[in-house]
Amino acid sequence: MSPVPWKPDFGPEPPHATTTDTHRMYDSPWISVRKDDIIHPSGTVGDRYVAERPPSVVIVPVTTDDHVLLVRQWRHAANQHLIELPAGLIDPGETIEQTARRELREETGHEAGEIIELATAYLSPGFTDEVSTFVLATGCTPVATEGDPDEPLQVARVPLARIPELLQPGNSTITQAQCMIGLFWLLRLRDLC
Repeated sequence: MSPVPWKPDFGPEPPHATTTDTHRMYDSPWISVRKDDIIHPSGTVGDRYVAERPPSVVIVPVTTDDHVLLVRQWRHAANQHLIELPAGLIDPGETIEQTARRELREETGHEAGEIIELATAYLSPGFTDEVSTFVLATGCTPVATEGDPDEPLQVARVPLARIPELLQPGNSTITQAQCMIGLFWLLRLRDLC
């Protein structure tokens, strides 16, 4: 039996805004935007815009010879190449594990031995409902795969022992939040073993 996880005591939940109406502003397969009319706890009326996104999976892949697979790809919104962990949206009807295995093959050309779910997190809940599940993929080995010509990725094999250097204060090599979170999870698990 697992112990009950410890949580800080904040006391009773404070009041929050309530939604009185919702308006669809924009819909696409990748993102939708809605405007919620709200009433604040003080009684004043306001609105909130919410970017709705399908859930995603972020994979922390470790190879059989203790290397971590990182990808570098162009991100239009950031207007630069970013170093990331392989990740992708969960297709309808797909499980977290199925998505992780598919994205790992597509983005790195590797197959995972075992997939272990680590955590689920809201990445920027001030404006989006996007939630990502982080998984550890162990025993990763190369497999034959074809990349997407419209999404060119470069894969780097980084020795596990070098990961702490990428996460030192002042090192701006990793600037993508999901990558930071996943790598910190990896280091936490390594310290527990």
